[in-house]
Amino acid sequence: MSASTIGAAVGAVLALTWVAFGFWAFLFVGLAMLAGLGVARVVKGEIDLRGLAQALRGRRTSS
Repeated sequence: MSASTIGAAVGAVLALTWVAFGFWAFLFVGLAMLAGLGVARVVKGEIDLRGLAQALRGRRTSS
């Protein structure tokens, strides 16, 4: 799937959620999607949690 197709599908899901269930359900679904994206990137090894935690604590730079 291309990035455009995935983006259109995500947009459709969020729009239908807003129309069917309202703003708060839309917000919850959007946050759940972001959380799922973060978990997937950690599992794939694209995000180093230890390095991120150290950078947020100021113990090292993110570069």
